[in-house]
Amino acid sequence: MQNSRAALEQAGRSNPDAGTLIRRWFDEVWNKGMESTIDELFPADGVIWGVGRPEVAARGPAEFKAFYRAMRSACPDVHIELEQVVQEGDTAFARWTLTMTHTEEGLGIAPTNKRMKLCGMTACKVRDGKFVEGWNNWDQVGMARELGVLQGHAAVLFA
Repeated sequence: MQNSRAALEQAGRSNPDAGTLIRRWFDEVWNKGMESTIDELFPADGVIWGVGRPEVAARGPAEFKAFYRAMRSACPDVHIELEQVVQEGDTAFARWTLTMTHTEEGLGIAPTNKRMKLCGMTACKVRDGKFVEGWNNWDQVGMARELGVLQGHAAVLFA
């Protein structure tokens, strides 16, 4: 009995659950800027949806890093506060609030020095202690509006 408990505890340390990993991802990758965590937790065959255009996926760490570097270079003070994390089996769901200030040109837009507060949700599926699939839904329209790139009727419609 003691040996099986020790084996289970060891397995938990080597393959953390989805809730633990999603918390670590947001803390280390986004809040602390630890790019090495991307390589550690996101395998080459992993897929993340909703990091850029909704219909386009980032496949593997290199594609995700293109999005990540653009966001962090444009808004170096990015901070994501996890409001709620729920886990079901091998999948974790997080509801979060993003705050950041657009001070650099990483998005291809001249710095606006606008402080933004945006909401979003993420779901991540985990296998063998890594994210194999992720889905993000966040207020990209609100970000475009705050940056002044949403014009005309669309700006009024989504005001």
